[in-house]
Amino acid sequence: MQNDPLVFTIFLIFTGAAVAATVALYARQALLVSYILLGVLFGPSVFGLVNDPVLIKQISHVGIMFLLFLLGLSLPLAKLIPLIQETTLITGLSSLLFAIAGAAVGWAFGFELIECLIIGATLTFSSTIIGLKLLPTTVLHHRRTGELIISVLLIQDIIAIIILLLLETMAQTTGLSANQNGLPWLEIVLRIAALPGLIALAYLLERFVLIKLIARFDKIQEYIFLLTIAWCLGFAELAASVGLSTEIGAFLAGVALARNPISQFIGESLKPLRDFFLIIFFFALGASFDLRMLLNVFFPAIVLACIALLIKPLVFRILLRKSGESSGRSSEIGVRLGQISEFSLLIAVLALELNIIGSEASSLIQLAALLTFIVSSYVIVKRYPTPIAINDELRRD
Repeated sequence: MQNDPLVFTIFLIFTGAAVAATVALYARQALLVSYILLGVLFGPSVFGLVNDPVLIKQISHVGIMFLLFLLGLSLPLAKLIPLIQETTLITGLSSLLFAIAGAAVGWAFGFELIECLIIGATLTFSSTIIGLKLLPTTVLHHRRTGELIISVLLIQDIIAIIILLLLETMAQTTGLSANQNGLPWLEIVLRIAALPGLIALAYLLERFVLIKLIARFDKIQEYIFLLTIAWCLGFAELAASVGLSTEIGAFLAGVALARNPISQFIGESLKPLRDFFLIIFFFALGASFDLRMLLNVFFPAIVLACIALLIKPLVFRILLRKSGESSGRSSEIGVRLGQISEFSLLIAVLALELNIIGSEASSLIQLAALLTFIVSSYVIVKRYPTPIAINDELRRD
């Protein structure tokens, strides 16, 4: 009997991921690095065990929707608005500096203007996964260091979501404007204008329908689980139907639900499902790598990675010190934010799929991000308290 190719691929992904994750934990590396490297090994560039990485990538996009939905669930505006106001200037200035630096690297290596702009944009973001997963829970929820990191990452994530929205809109409208000069600004404005209506609908349905159903059947956890998934995916599809991305819809669905106390329970319930699809996403990302293309962009990727690893911590430290934070806290926050984000990987993949940038620019962003994941997580584990610290004195849960 012939094996089902999809079942065999899922077997390869999760059996291999278990082994790779074990190695990564012993090496004190972020697990997502092991998933990407596993995808490279099993993908067409090396062993060729995965024959249809496109199908796997399509399935994995569900994980991105859940990631953004859970991000929205952690966004109670009443609590975070004061922190956002405090760190908006710091995040805005740092993002502008990093965007200029990234675009300059792209220009220096001969990339086109739109590619330089996207390279610059991807350098502005720090990794939410590394920033929060390597932060002890006590620091994450009860100390100023954690509060500042969360607020900076939150603003960066909102900027990333706006960029994803613009990319989707540009790609969908460029075909209609192929014979026109310039960007389809009118279409972009119209699609962004649909955002307030979607937000209002989300809040109305959450207040008058969703919460009443949850309150009526809150003791049946299976029902709450199914209702939440339907809410997330339903708004993802609704957003797509008005010309926005499914990721934007999932994010708005989470934000609308964040003010309700049950959001914490929902967030914990959906994390295993999110992680399932995210493992597939990062594996598919690695499987799509063309090693020959990576060799072509190795040097510019090193330059981009060095900016993230060396310049980012310095910029954050200076800006935080100017805002009145202590030197030690400013340095630690800078180091913990000194890498490129998984959102940058998503932007690189999406921009390539939409034919906005070429494969070489996308490979540059992906390789630079991977290098910063490896080095940054290693430095953080060596220097600061983390749940997986090598030194017993630095290990904090």
